[in-house]
Amino acid sequence: MIFNILEDKRKNIILLLIIILLCAILFAVISGNSELSPKTVLNIILFKLTGFSFEEISKRDMAIVWNMRMPRVIMAILAGFALSTAGALYQGCFRNPLVEPFILGTSSGASFGAAFAIIFPALFLPIQISAFIFALIAVLSSYMLARQKGEINTVGLVLSGVITGSIFSALVSIMKYLSEDTQLREITFWMMGGLYHASWSDIYINAILILICFIIAWVFAWKLNLLSIGDEDAKTLGINPDKYKTIFIITATLMTAVCVSSVGIIAWVGLMMPHAARLLTGPDNRYVIPIASLGGAVYLLICDTIARTLTVGEIPIGIITSIIGAPFLIWILRAKSGRLFN
Repeated sequence: MIFNILEDKRKNIILLLIIILLCAILFAVISGNSELSPKTVLNIILFKLTGFSFEEISKRDMAIVWNMRMPRVIMAILAGFALSTAGALYQGCFRNPLVEPFILGTSSGASFGAAFAIIFPALFLPIQISAFIFALIAVLSSYMLARQKGEINTVGLVLSGVITGSIFSALVSIMKYLSEDTQLREITFWMMGGLYHASWSDIYINAILILICFIIAWVFAWKLNLLSIGDEDAKTLGINPDKYKTIFIITATLMTAVCVSSVGIIAWVGLMMPHAARLLTGPDNRYVIPIASLGGAVYLLICDTIARTLTVGEIPIGIITSIIGAPFLIWILRAKSGRLFN
């Protein structure tokens, strides 16, 4: 009976988050310098999805809603979804509440790739592809450094990530030193995160990869629960810890890399959303993963709406997530830390 009540509570939380997300989408699309009515927005979305509309749609409204705001809204949802899922996977694998999606050097590697493409555009790939490749190189380097005698030590992997991140951060500093004023400005804004360049082509690629990774994470979430009790205990239950840690790390890394390569570095989302999910639903990763993912999508969408509507110019979204995220974690540390993994 108690378990049924808990199951219903968790399902209700997921349903509530979906409803909040839909409301946040509508609010984000109607908000901006050119305000639109909810009726107009819903009519345009209906027309694009079904080919049917209740009233005539102007080219201006169509361009604003479908070509400018909707790609940005969906990219914010995908980024929040990916970073939160990756954060939950990393924290479960490493059994450490302070771990976040950039722990293995993903952000530093992506920053170097983006900076290199910005400074030498004629010699390398586009910024997004370059950032994605170097993000994967950074994580692979961390993995190879931590691998000793065919085994991966969790503490060693975290330390390898710190080392790799420091090396790539130094390389980014070199790129900044070599850059011109306009290039330095572009690098700085990219590293603060933003969704200004979101497009439908980016969304298709991101959505496919993120959805596949999320399904893998959710299907094997019960094995992540077993990993959280310790490697030795997991082995006694028939689980190969190294095998599943590798699967989870690869899955989280791919989600983080594709996200960062598209929107830059957006901090705090992957760190705070898994904590919020555990406070709502307990430590069971079968529910932590979807609740954290939906919460991250809502949170990042709200932050992006604030970033582009609060002032005449646009505030980098990384600033907004940090301003909101830091007090949230301070509150958790002071009031709720004992419940996070119990």
